[in-house]
Amino acid sequence: MASSPTDPYTQAGVDTAAGDLAVELMKSAVRRTHGAEVLGGVGGFAGLFDATALLGYTKPLLATSTDGVGTKVAIAQAIDKHDTIGQDLVGMVVDDIVVVGAKPLFMTDYIACGKVVPERIADIVRGIADGCSATGTALVGGETAEHPGLLGVNDYDVAGAATGVVESAQVLGAERVRDGDVVLALASSGPHSNGYSLIRHIISGAGIGYGDHAADFGRTWGEQLLEPTRLYTSPLLRLIGQLGDGIRSLSHVTGGGIAANLARVLPRGSWVDVDRSTWSPSPVFRVLADLGGLDVQRTEGTWNLGVGFFAVVAPEAVDAAIAALTADGIDTWQTGVVSTGPRPDGDYEQGAKGVDGGAVRLVGGYREAGAK
Repeated sequence: MASSPTDPYTQAGVDTAAGDLAVELMKSAVRRTHGAEVLGGVGGFAGLFDATALLGYTKPLLATSTDGVGTKVAIAQAIDKHDTIGQDLVGMVVDDIVVVGAKPLFMTDYIACGKVVPERIADIVRGIADGCSATGTALVGGETAEHPGLLGVNDYDVAGAATGVVESAQVLGAERVRDGDVVLALASSGPHSNGYSLIRHIISGAGIGYGDHAADFGRTWGEQLLEPTRLYTSPLLRLIGQLGDGIRSLSHVTGGGIAANLARVLPRGSWVDVDRSTWSPSPVFRVLADLGGLDVQRTEGTWNLGVGFFAVVAPEAVDAAIAALTADGIDTWQTGVVSTGPRPDGDYEQGAKGVDGGAVRLVGGYREAGAK
């Protein structure tokens, strides 16, 4: 029943009827992510997922991840475009699960807002549902919370959590990495959902509005900076299925940048020199660095600079891995080799995110834009 004008909750700024409408608008998108293993449909207090599929595993391990998309939502709010933030959320959450080799099973989301605008909430959730469909993940539940007085009427934040499963004997990680294994870089689609506080600082300092035309990109700055996060889960699961033990470990290049995230999936005592000359940072990073008066190398701990994932693979699997990922639409190239021998002198990144893993540094100079 819709809230009456005299409902004290409505007078306090919470519109339960708008929340109900938002659910109606998003239901069809959510249902498209449901297979036979999802029970109960949309709107229950808890999502139900039939776990009998796990009976086919010898020793199934559940993998879980939770995350948000950071201050990228501020740009979506600034230009009133909300249909891609959901894909960013799936990328940040589900693509962390595939790092250990797990297949995602289901996801839930949480949206906090100052005021429920049903069409806006539905756009966000449709983006989440589209990302879930692309990664084979069931969107089994969520929550939209209206927080008047805490958030502005056009403000919101999004978060999510997902669960996947992997056979214990097939978990990817640093313990599988061997001397001589090859590090492959997988191209990103842009900044993904990391480093946006720096991006917004640069844009603001340059006096640029998100609705302003960005001549380098042929669209507005807001549209360029909302380029959705590339989703790697399905191509990587196909690659693992194809090459098996040839895939040693995976790294999702998110907060902390390039070297720190690769170091997390290498064994203690190993080291890698990542060769910058094997790629040219995507134009968006070069343009932003120029606007901010920064050497692009100074941003390696903040932005992915064109590398969204690393795959550490056996030497004999390199060609097949590159071919498979390229056929799946992801530019992939060799950028380093793991060594367990004596480490050269120099500054290496090690011990990132509390993981006492390998050591990584970036060497050389980046390839010039447009060079092969």
